[in-house]
Amino acid sequence: MIRIARKLKAVYSNLRIKYKLFLLITALMLAVSFISLAVHQYAFEAYDGEIYQQAAKSLQLSSSGIESELKKMERLSFRIATDQELQQYLNTIALSTSDYERFLAVDKMKERLSVLGAFEKYIRSIQLYDYWGAEHAVGVSGIRSPSYRIEEIVNKAAEQLGGHRWLETIESDSALILARQIRAIDNSNFLTHLGTIAIRIDTRGLMNDFARGLNRSNAHFLIMNDGELVYPSDSELPVQALYPQLSPEQGYKTMVISGNRYFVTHVPSQYLNWTYIILIPYDEIFTAITTVKNTVWVIYALLTVIAILAAIRFSRGITRPIESLNMKMRKVQFGHFSVDESTLVIEGYMDEAGQLHRNFRIMVSRINELIRENYMKQLTIKESEFRALQAQINPHFLYNTLESINWLAKMEGHQHISRMVESLGFLLRSSFNLKSPLITIYEEIEIVRNYITIQKIRFEDRLDFSIEIPQTIMNLEIPKLSLQPLVENSINYGLEQMMDTCVIRINAVVEGDRLLLSVHDNGPGIDHSILEKLKSGETQARGSGLGLRNIDERIKLLFGDEYGLSVSSHNSDGTNVTLSLPFRSEVPRV
Repeated sequence: MIRIARKLKAVYSNLRIKYKLFLLITALMLAVSFISLAVHQYAFEAYDGEIYQQAAKSLQLSSSGIESELKKMERLSFRIATDQELQQYLNTIALSTSDYERFLAVDKMKERLSVLGAFEKYIRSIQLYDYWGAEHAVGVSGIRSPSYRIEEIVNKAAEQLGGHRWLETIESDSALILARQIRAIDNSNFLTHLGTIAIRIDTRGLMNDFARGLNRSNAHFLIMNDGELVYPSDSELPVQALYPQLSPEQGYKTMVISGNRYFVTHVPSQYLNWTYIILIPYDEIFTAITTVKNTVWVIYALLTVIAILAAIRFSRGITRPIESLNMKMRKVQFGHFSVDESTLVIEGYMDEAGQLHRNFRIMVSRINELIRENYMKQLTIKESEFRALQAQINPHFLYNTLESINWLAKMEGHQHISRMVESLGFLLRSSFNLKSPLITIYEEIEIVRNYITIQKIRFEDRLDFSIEIPQTIMNLEIPKLSLQPLVENSINYGLEQMMDTCVIRINAVVEGDRLLLSVHDNGPGIDHSILEKLKSGETQARGSGLGLRNIDERIKLLFGDEYGLSVSSHNSDGTNVTLSLPFRSEVPRV
């Protein structure tokens, strides 16, 4: 076991820091999470289930009592509607032409209603509407209903064809109404409409008696009918938002209502389209689980202390090498590049800390080498600058000297010398001007023309030079000194190698988004081996020293690798050099 423990410790020591942190934190968090979740889940589910059972039982008892009374009212309405004496009185009221007979029938009808149950508990009154629509009330609190209410009661009762119909309360009458049409049961006029009975039920008294045990400890007992509150009518809770969240079946859930949490139990009615609901404040029923919560907090506290102690011990193994590396970096900051031998032990580890120390030591050694190398380079640069200053010629002195020669040649009448000096001065000024790497084609052609002026005086009729470039693209920018070296190469490798007239042509075409500038001569061509050396830079071009490779690299550097210089040359077939450049101009193409 000891050997296995040592091997595991060695493997752990060589792990990366992020893996160490991941393993430690994950293990602690999983342990804490599983324990706390298990305890909380068990406690909450057990307690919620017990509360639901108790609330459901209370609701079932209360709803059963309420619905038992409502069914009793339904049987009473049926007994009244089928009572033979009552039907005789109603028949007399409907058929008699004597007011006195009607008066006696109404009086006896009220007495009969009193006997049948008009003064029973939970009945406010019994309203009877005769054949002519007149209202007759018997009971402890009879009211005179408005005409629209009478019409509503009569019509809805008639829809049931002798069956009962429940009507909700209205603002002017808080009683729940059970309506039933009275139809004749004798053979002579069977099922003829005689009147309508409406039993007004004392809803508040009924609910208070049967929901008395549900209104303790700030609990709320509610009855809803399709989202409308039936009882109590003066509830301050926003119950309209509560109803859509309840399932059609019996159940319970926790809800937040008006900023307070409630334990809500609901039971659907088996007799009416009602839902019985009880809301119990969640904080008040949570007292029984306080002990479990305190136990969980104690466990949390113990686990937190253990986690802190483990984190402190673990962090020391991480921070010590980092602090050591920080001290080494401070020494380097002040110019001390010596390696601290005491940190070599840390470098023996394979984690990030050891790799940082080892890489830092290698970096410091490399910096020492670079400092020495840079010092030697600086000495070489200073020496080169000193030599360049010694050999520097003032361009203005050279321009003034050429201008003096030009005026002297003109005074003596030597026009050839004057033109050569002017062209040479132009070429020198163009070469010394390094303000921009790009010039227009027109400016580059002027450099070529001045160079040709000098060569024309030298070779006279042996040089046939022409330019075929449209005026519309003369304002395009190209790399400076890109055409003149090509013309110079044509003279060096073409004209000087032949006895006949050398024809040199410069032309330009636009192909798509490319501008192609070509310099062609009819010389003997350049040998393939020499051409390859010129392209690679192994052989320096004669003349200005700007070789093909130099021009190609400048084009690629300015515009990208898809542009550049191409050469085609064959023995006895001349040479053609083409510059491929991006076509960037707003002038129309030709």
